[in-house]
Order: sequence, then structure tokens, then C-alpha cells
Amino acid sequence: MSIEHYENFPVASWLCPARLRPPITAIYHFARTADDLADEGDASTAQRQADLRTYRADLDAICKGRPCSPRWAASVFEPLGRMLQAHRLPPSLLHDLLDAFEQDLVQSRYTDRAELLNYCRRSANPVGRLLLHLYGVNAPAALAQSDDICSALQLINFWQDMSRDGPRGRFYAPQQDQARHGVTESQLAQCQDSPASRALLVELCAWAETLMRRGAPLVHQLPGRAGWELRLVIQGGLRILEKIRDMNFNTLSARPALGAQDLAPMLWKALCMRPTSSPNPEVAA
Repeated sequence: MSIEHYENFPVASWLCPARLRPPITAIYHFARTADDLADEGDASTAQRQADLRTYRADLDAICKGRPCSPRWAASVFEPLGRMLQAHRLPPSLLHDLLDAFEQDLVQSRYTDRAELLNYCRRSANPVGRLLLHLYGVNAPAALAQSDDICSALQLINFWQDMSRDGPRGRFYAPQQDQARHGVTESQLAQCQDSPASRALLVELCAWAETLMRRGAPLVHQLPGRAGWELRLVIQGGLRILEKIRDMNFNTLSARPALGAQDLAPMLWKALCMRPTSSPNPEVAA
């Protein structure tokens, strides 16, 4: 999945209410540990699959009030079990995350955008839905906006990481989009920048931005600091897209990243996000 250990996950930050820091931290450690099992070190695919099966069995155990194995008990499942009970976290969302990690071990390319979004539905969207659950937000429209934001963040991470993923044999640009622009997997694997690859990235970044702006009005539905934290998450994703544009969509040669100099413009744009009744989603963000 390669989400930089969930760098977009708001882990117990100063904007997070103190009462929600324990469950958010427990969810984070659950996801990060699973990410490490799927992606870190030099274990074989078979060993990673076995580890994730054991990890899922431990999740099943704590969801049913049974003891888990000792391997991750203290670091992951004992605190997560307490938070599952205290906050009635939906186990299905945690299982969805594990489904995505397991998929990463066997699938490295996607036919079309629908298939890639289906992956995002399990790799990214559960994080947003878990956070909304903690804030008591469950309206269908809010959940849909959260899904748009989380999928956009996942897609932005993919387009940001083109110079890393291709050499590792991971191709998240949908094959239909590649074919339309005449870009081959071999070119992506070798990070061969070209007018065609840049045109491909122009389209893919526009897709991600459309999803992000469609979900952005959610910031006005979240209470207090949660809404402000989400503003910064959204503006962080949009800022990465700006950086990709500034480098003329050449992420096959270099990876854009946020730095201290980006905080001020992100804060300003977060402050400028206003509710709107306009049908144009860009106005809201």
C-alpha cells in the first residue's frame, strides 16, 4: 500500500480531543503493524500472507472477546480490544484494511479506475469511516464525502510515488489510462519521463482533485477541532497536487513532498474554506 506508515492519518495530534486520542492511536498501530507485515523487511510473500492470516485471527479473537496470541498482544490487540468495546468500533472496517494489505501481496496492477477505487474502498476509506464513527457522524452523505477524501488521498499518494512504485513492480495507473496515452508498464518501471507519461499524470491528478473537492464540504459537518484537522488534511493533499503541477507532472523522476514552507499556504487555504450552495465543488474547497 505504501502510505508512508499512514502519514495522512491524524494520529493523536494537538487538534484531536483528548478523549479520542486512545482509540485513534489504537487504530493507527493496528494499521501500521499490518502495513509493516505486508511491506517491510525481506520476508517472502508466503510468510507475509501467513503473518496476515495470524493477524486477522487475532483481530477475530478480540472482536469476540477471546484472548489473542502473544505476538502483538501488548502493542496492538490489547489496547485495540479496549477501544473496540469502549467505542463500539465496526470490526468490518478493520477487516477491510486487512483485505487491502492482503491484496497488495498478490495484485500489482489495475485494469481501470473502478477497480482501483475498489482497492481504495478497502485500503483508505475505512480510516475515514472509523474517524467519523468516533465523532458520531454517520449520515450517508457524510460517509460518501469521507470516502471521496480518503480515496483522493490514496490516489494522490500513488501519483506522488510514481518514481518509487514502478521500479518495485507496482503499477497503480489504470491500464486503460496507460493505453489511451500510449504509456507502457516497462516505461513506468524504468521511470522514463515523456510527454505521454506527463499527459497521463495530468488526467490522473485531475481525477484525484475532483474527488477531493467533491468530499471537501465534509469539513463543515465535523465538530470543532475535527473539522479543522480535516481542512489541513485536505489542503495537504491539494498542496501535493500543486507541487506535481509545478514540476510539470514529472513524478517519474522525482517525488514531491511537503515541507515547513508549505504550512502557511495550507493554513491560509484551510481558513478560506467556506460553506457554499454552489453546484461547483471547487468553490467549496
